[in-house]
Amino acid sequence: MRFKDVFSIMGPIMIGPSSSHTAGAVRIGRVARQALADDPRLAEIVFYGSFAETYEGHGTNLALLGGLLGFDTDDLRIRESFAIAAQAGLAYAFTKGKGAAPHPNTAVVRLTSASRQIEIVGCSIGGGNIEIVQVDGFQVKFTGAYPALLITHQDRRGLLAQITQTLSQAGSNIVSMQVERKSRMGDAMSVIETDHPLPGAVIEEVSRITNVHVVTKIDLLAEVSK
Repeated sequence: MRFKDVFSIMGPIMIGPSSSHTAGAVRIGRVARQALADDPRLAEIVFYGSFAETYEGHGTNLALLGGLLGFDTDDLRIRESFAIAAQAGLAYAFTKGKGAAPHPNTAVVRLTSASRQIEIVGCSIGGGNIEIVQVDGFQVKFTGAYPALLITHQDRRGLLAQITQTLSQAGSNIVSMQVERKSRMGDAMSVIETDHPLPGAVIEEVSRITNVHVVTKIDLLAEVSK
C-alpha cells in the first residue's frame, strides 16, 4: 500500500498504544459489524501472527470488540469494551490461530446475530489502515477508505450492468468494483466502492434487482453514536 501522508503512518486519533494493533483492530471490527447489518450476539475472533502474540498487551482484543460494538478509534469506551459487551448481550471468544495468514496482523471475525451469520478476514497493515481480504469465503480486497456496497447475488448475465446502471442513475461515481464467484452461474459477491455514501433508497433499489440476495453498506466515515 502506498502511504499518501504522514497520518497514514502515524494513524488516526485513537485510544491505545498502537495504530496497527488498536486503531486497525477497531476498524476491522466496525467493518464486520456493518457487514452483519445487525446487532451481533456472538463474536468468535481468531488472531494470527503478531496479533496472536501481543493482542492482550496491546489491547487488540478490547479494540476489535469495541469496533464490533460500533465504537470509533478515539472512543474512550474502548477501554471498557468487555463490560459493555456483557451489558449488550454480546458473547465473545478470542483464540490464537495457527498456520499461514495473509498478513502478520490478521483477524478472522465470525459474527452471529438473531438472524444472520458472517465471517470477515481483515488485516491491519499499518497506520490504522486495514484491508478486508475475505467475506464469507469470497476473496475480496477493500480498505474502508471509501463507502462500499457488499452485494451477494447469483452469477447471471446482465446483472452487473443492472447494478451499475442503478448507481449511475443515482449520480454515484464508482471508484472500484470487483466480482468473485464460487462457480459459473452460482453464488457471487460484488464489492463496489463509491466516492460518496449511497442513500438508503438506492441501496433498496439495488436489493430489489432479480437474483440479488443481500446488500450491505460499509461506511467507516459515517458518524458513530457516542
